[in-house]
Amino acid sequence: MFFIFGLRTKVDRSGVAHRVCPNCGNNAAQVITRRATKFTLFFIPLIPIRTRYAQQCTFCGAEYDLSKSEARRLPVG
Repeated sequence: MFFIFGLRTKVDRSGVAHRVCPNCGNNAAQVITRRATKFTLFFIPLIPIRTRYAQQCTFCGAEYDLSKSEARRLPVG
């Protein structure tokens, strides 16, 4: 008997917020993403392991981690 198991990460785009980028200082669109990693058994996602939120500047491409509360607080349009 054998088991096929592993981890799968799914990236969802939560929205776009217009803010000043901490890296380049431009008022540009910041893409808010949610990355959810789950344990899979026979290619079926079962147990969530980790969820991370991030913002990425569309002008310079810099990416920063966000907390869950910061990601929910941002005005997404």
